This record gives sequence, C-alpha cells and structure tokens, in this order.
Amino acid sequence: MTERTLSIIKPDAVAKGVIGQIIECFTDNGLKIAALKMIHMSRREAEGFYAVHKERPFFASLTEFMISGPVVVMVLSGEKAITKNRELMGATNPAEAAAGTLRKRFATDIEKNAVHGSDAPETARTEISYFFPEFAIVND
Repeated sequence: MTERTLSIIKPDAVAKGVIGQIIECFTDNGLKIAALKMIHMSRREAEGFYAVHKERPFFASLTEFMISGPVVVMVLSGEKAITKNRELMGATNPAEAAAGTLRKRFATDIEKNAVHGSDAPETARTEISYFFPEFAIVND
C-alpha cells in the first residue's frame, strides 16, 4: 500500500552536513521524495508542531533544540512508507538503535537524534499538512 509520511532532518544532522546521506538512505530503500524544503522554525512553529508533547518534561528542551538551526522537512511516499521510514531511522535512543540505522549513524543522543518520522497514518496526515499544502506535494 502506497502511503505518505513526514520526515524531518533535525538541526544536529543539518549542522553535521549529512542531509544528502540521509536522503540517499531513503531513496536507496524505495522511498520517493514527494515534497522537500529547508526551513528555520520559529518557537511558535516548533511548539505548534510538538503540541502533542506539551505536558511532557522534555517539551521545552525539544522545541528549543528544533529552533536551534535549520531543518529539512520532506514528504516521503512509497509502499508502507511510515513503517519503512521508522525502520530506517532506528530507535529514538541512538544507543538502542540497530547498526546502520540513521540514528545509530548520525544521532548524538536521545534528543539530538538526527531525524523525525511520523508514527501512524493519522499522524502523518496531520504532520504533513503542518508544513505542506496539498498542491506542494508531487503525486506518484
């Protein structure tokens, strides 16, 4: 089943200059780029995007990190794109991530973990629409 998911290359990975390597990992594994842009989120944008975590103890540090530098946001599409993206990213904590995953390769710690990906179809729809209007997404 072809689906879409949101992927974010976080400020730590952008600063390390590994954008191309991350995108190559996605495309080499059958995911297509349906939309892509680099942005520098404002505090309001980061807080809005992560509003689901507002009551969590890490909310302030997460939003602070996400506004610390530019990010690359993209829509990935493909067969089981959400699951495939999450497998390629690896565990949230890079210390627990499998060898070869993006977080094992590029993350610093559990917060500065290089990439974000939607976790479910409903989340993907919400997250994609946060950054991209439908007309800005290329259909397969």
